[in-house]
Amino acid sequence: MKLPHHLSINNGHLHINGVDCVALARAFGTPLYVTSEDRICEQFRSYQKALLDRYPYVQVLFAAKANGNLAVMRALARLGAGADVFSSGELHLALDAGMPPEKLLFNGSSKTPADLLLAIKKGVKVSVDSLDELHQLDAAAKAEGKIAKIAFRVNPALEVPTHPKIATGLATSKFGIPHGEIPAAYREALSCTNIRPVGIHCHIGSQILDVEPFVRAAEVMVRLARELTDMGVRLEFVDLGGGLGIPYHHDTDPAPTPEEYAAKVVPVFRAGVEACGITPELWVEPGRSLVADSTVLLTRVNSTKSAHKKFANVDAGFNLLIRPAMYNAYHEIIVADKADAALTTEYTVTGPICETGDILAPDRKLPQLAAGDIIAILDTGAYGFAMSSQYNCRPRCPEVLIHKKETALMRKGENIADITALMQYPDWQRQGD
Repeated sequence: MKLPHHLSINNGHLHINGVDCVALARAFGTPLYVTSEDRICEQFRSYQKALLDRYPYVQVLFAAKANGNLAVMRALARLGAGADVFSSGELHLALDAGMPPEKLLFNGSSKTPADLLLAIKKGVKVSVDSLDELHQLDAAAKAEGKIAKIAFRVNPALEVPTHPKIATGLATSKFGIPHGEIPAAYREALSCTNIRPVGIHCHIGSQILDVEPFVRAAEVMVRLARELTDMGVRLEFVDLGGGLGIPYHHDTDPAPTPEEYAAKVVPVFRAGVEACGITPELWVEPGRSLVADSTVLLTRVNSTKSAHKKFANVDAGFNLLIRPAMYNAYHEIIVADKADAALTTEYTVTGPICETGDILAPDRKLPQLAAGDIIAILDTGAYGFAMSSQYNCRPRCPEVLIHKKETALMRKGENIADITALMQYPDWQRQGD
């Protein structure tokens, strides 16, 4: 199996940043998320360089939904990243991590009045998803005596090669305004007293392993930029979204690099805006491709069983990694304490959740397993902990960050008291206690 360079096998054990995963499991317990800060920073710098080599005005926004840990976001903030945020909670996380308001974009198709008010008060630009939302934002900004800076989210009606649940630019998607209606939406925004349109935004999907759809999206966006410029809109940024995929099948997935993305997309963007006579910032919103392969989920084998097939029952389930159950997603796995052993036996790796669908990896060739072995599930830094839950009353596990070879908790593991802390008995149940 081809491994990214921050993962290695030494003396039969899997290492991340040169740190023994088996030793980490012993020190912090399992299940355990382990993240390489260095790998995240390396990926961010790759995006910056690839884009800036081709266009001088670039802002990389981290898709905060992919991984909302403050330490991860702080590492990116220190490199100059902004964030695409999808809730008031993510907006607060980004600000707490040190990202300035002008580098944030509040995205989403169903924002509450409180969301809109927070964006106005913090001076965060809003990607507006409907005319109804536009007028709500205008009224809220007027009540605050402020001007809200906005973009509209464009639905470019593009088919993309990815799972339908994460294809966000389809004509049938819930996101955005159909591209043919965008000029009228901007005319409406120009008529609002407390709205200033300063950008345009799109996002076509996630885990896309072909650059061509991004090129087509850029073509749609620069065509619209020309219409908006002629209308009198002064575009300060054009946001092409994110969605670049990663090679979850390490040996076969043809995942493009940021360099390959930039080489195809930026020339289309640059030629388009130059034809308009404008120099807006180019914004992009990578998430998965920044953080996914930075992280492994370490999980202990509780038991093995032979039935209609061989099962390896582990202590992490879809409460901690829902992607396999939700999307039929594939993650490479390595037995961390037998990382160079022969792959002799086929196992289905299953979690402890009371659901038949709690299968993390079906039918994988692995070394002979025994209780106590440590399995590493790779590429879990995006939509891993971020989509976790306390289902079956299972506390969520700790997260460890590694910088060079220094390790530290970046999230403590929960306990039962954390799960019950916000629960309470109604008064009528207390009678007679």
